Amino acid sequence: MHDRNHGTLFQTLLIVVAVLLLGSCSSNPDGFPQIASPPPFDYADGDELRSRMHQLAFELQQLDMSLAAEYDDRPSFQQEVVSSLQNIERIGGYLQSGDLSSRHPFLQDDMARFLRDVTKAKDDASRNSPRYYMAGRVSGGCINCHRQQSR
Repeated sequence: MHDRNHGTLFQTLLIVVAVLLLGSCSSNPDGFPQIASPPPFDYADGDELRSRMHQLAFELQQLDMSLAAEYDDRPSFQQEVVSSLQNIERIGGYLQSGDLSSRHPFLQDDMARFLRDVTKAKDDASRNSPRYYMAGRVSGGCINCHRQQSR
């Protein structure tokens, strides 16, 4: 009987401690003052970043499909590649400039490198005798950048 009373007393004490602990976890405006405020986190708008990245991915896919077709000497083929590269350059410029790049450091360094490749590819594809080697490298830009970011 003595052990039974100790068991009941222990259970009651345990419940009281649990209630007090739970009560202390709730917000208490009259409680202890905060010693320090949490640092201000300034995250980029994920929707805006995803939207621009999706636009970039779409244009890269268009470029990739153009290049996957057999090489064609037609001027329309050249214009299609150059147009895709111009769109990629424009969207990449949006990603690199503004608030997003300051909050995502990889956009500053990697996007600058990527845009240099895009400019080179556009210049090569715009020539009288076009070269598409750099355009092919650009079309794999998403994979290259995201593979580096996941390491």
